[in-house]
Amino acid sequence: MKFKFFLFLGYFNFLFMSSGHAYIDPGTISIIFQGIVASIVAGAVTIKIYWYKIKSFFKKKEKNKLD
Repeated sequence: MKFKFFLFLGYFNFLFMSSGHAYIDPGTISIIFQGIVASIVAGAVTIKIYWYKIKSFFKKKEKNKLD
C-alpha cells in the first residue's frame, strides 16, 4: 500500500513540474577547460613513461645471423 502511494506521488509530481532555466557561469567553463587540459597532459605523461615500449613495438627487428 505504501509503495503504491509513493508511486502515485511520484507520478503526481511530474504533472506539476515547471521548466528549469540553466545558467553556465565562468567557473563551470573553467572546470571543463581544466578537465580537457588535464586529460591531454595525462595522455602525454603516459606516452612519455611508456615511450621505450611503444618505440620497440614498432621498431623493425633484426635477425641474428650465425656465420
